[in-house]
Amino acid sequence: MTKKTALKVSERLIKEYPNPKPALKYDTPYELLIAVILSAQCTDGRVNKVTAELFKVADTPAKMLELGKDKLERYIFSCGLYRSKAEHIISASEAIEKNYGGQVPEEIEELRKLDGVGRKTANVVGSVAFGKDAIAVDTHVFRVSGRIGLAKGKTPYETEQKLMKILPQNLWSRMHHALIYHGRQTCKARNPECERCVIKDICEKAKRDKR
Repeated sequence: MTKKTALKVSERLIKEYPNPKPALKYDTPYELLIAVILSAQCTDGRVNKVTAELFKVADTPAKMLELGKDKLERYIFSCGLYRSKAEHIISASEAIEKNYGGQVPEEIEELRKLDGVGRKTANVVGSVAFGKDAIAVDTHVFRVSGRIGLAKGKTPYETEQKLMKILPQNLWSRMHHALIYHGRQTCKARNPECERCVIKDICEKAKRDKR
């Protein structure tokens, strides 16, 4: 796909989903960071139920450390992988307290230094909480980008690099959300609703299916 066509895709998807927001519920950058860590291999709905209770007692790094790993595990048990997630959350909270004065760092490279914070998590927090230009590649972004021909990568990292190359930087964050919404509402993993898709005349899969 050319950059000109990619821009056309972007314009249509952003128009279709003009104000997309994360499904995760949060009030502060720290709460967003914790919610994104918990969302690994877990639904946003489940995470929101867990954090609704967790953030009543631990909504800052200091309070999370006071809560402790054992009690934290009990709160997040239903999110899956709760032991490793608890370890990451406690470790990241310690680093935020020690190295950043209790405030979540704004720069994506600094976010990636936190335990349990990979590229996707850092990109989400940097983009959503601090307005940085970034593309976080989750399952929806990975699937939709490859399916429509916008960016075909063998790994999320490869897809991220190709999206950054083909899309204008000022559209990275908006397209991240637009691709997620499109993947959830139209370009679903199973039985994509191609007939009502706003980019069906551009999508490579739709063109192949018509042959």
